[in-house]
Amino acid sequence: MTARTAPHGFTGRHMLVAMISFFGVVIGVNVTMAWYASSSWSGLVVENTYVASQEFNAKAAAMKALAASGVAGTLSIRGNEIDYAIRNKDGLPADVDDVTLSFRRPVGDHEDFQVPLSKVASGHFKVRHEVRKGDWIVEIVSRKAGAVVMHEARRLDTAEFGQ
Repeated sequence: MTARTAPHGFTGRHMLVAMISFFGVVIGVNVTMAWYASSSWSGLVVENTYVASQEFNAKAAAMKALAASGVAGTLSIRGNEIDYAIRNKDGLPADVDDVTLSFRRPVGDHEDFQVPLSKVASGHFKVRHEVRKGDWIVEIVSRKAGAVVMHEARRLDTAEFGQ
């Protein structure tokens, strides 16, 4: 007659393996997510939030005045050519000396760039610069004798321009 051994069931060793596996997955996911969060966005919106809050009302009033002026611009991107036309309320070209575009990615700042446009004609500006595919926030500042005539920001996807 042979001796039969009873099954051992769930032991402390099984519990240890289950806990290490569970917490290993939780810690692994947290480390991965933390790495993605820190590598994809600087988190910096303004340098000093207190100063930005003090300047908010003045900036908001200036933006309302610019919007009321009726000056509007049209941005187009074809290949490496960026084209900007700016018009007065009456549809005539606006009298502007220079236009500067600041391209920023919504997430991350490693591809951001700023480019001044060359005046082609009254109210018409161009520049050749590569704009990589994807989403961008474009800040457009138009000036006449150093004074801001138009300041606008747009979110765009290069797919809108057939890129």
